[in-house]
Amino acid sequence: MDEEFFRDRLRFFRNQKKISAREMSLALGQNETFINKIETGRSSTTISSFLNICDYLCVSPSDFFNAEVKSSTEDAREMTRLFRRLSPRQSKYVLELLRDLAECTKKRT
Repeated sequence: MDEEFFRDRLRFFRNQKKISAREMSLALGQNETFINKIETGRSSTTISSFLNICDYLCVSPSDFFNAEVKSSTEDAREMTRLFRRLSPRQSKYVLELLRDLAECTKKRT
């Protein structure tokens, strides 16, 4: 694994949430320099801590390592921006489509 990639992804997702390394460290129940040490390469993390980090950032472990995946926050902003450009008729259609997709997902779980 490329450690620099890992550190960059951690920083990317943390910045998307607009949260400081200190705040995230404390929220994870760690000392206040925990995330900073990982991002600067002065420390590594355990699998257990990595899974907690992913849970906190609301990203799956596989998406964390997939450079093509944007954060959900970034995707939501883009969807909102595009939705605002639609006509009322198009907006209604997209909304119904999303409701239908959400219902299908709900039935599978």
